[in-house]
Amino acid sequence: MRLPVRRAVEVCPVEVAVSVLGGTWKLTLVKHLLTGTRRFNELGRLLPLANTKTLTRQLRELEEDGIVHRTVHPEVPPRVEYSLTGLGRSLEPIVRIMDEWGARFTGTDPA
Repeated sequence: MRLPVRRAVEVCPVEVAVSVLGGTWKLTLVKHLLTGTRRFNELGRLLPLANTKTLTRQLRELEEDGIVHRTVHPEVPPRVEYSLTGLGRSLEPIVRIMDEWGARFTGTDPA
């Protein structure tokens, strides 16, 4: 368990969730991975404002926290794919609700 998560455990479960998911682009990465496995460059295209260094760091943290699974295929050049673990998939209702709330808040909700 990463140190920030261990510290959050001492506070409350909400802080644990924020520690695991509160990084830049993390929830958006989870949202895009809910539709299936994605390659790194594909995720980069889906998040054009995110730089490569930040995406790499956030994906590594999500992997370390058991949210994302990283598969490296032994090819030349190497093919790396990201998918959600069962724990990551369990975030689907939360991510959907946050997505809907954000759309309503910004007035982009079609409903």
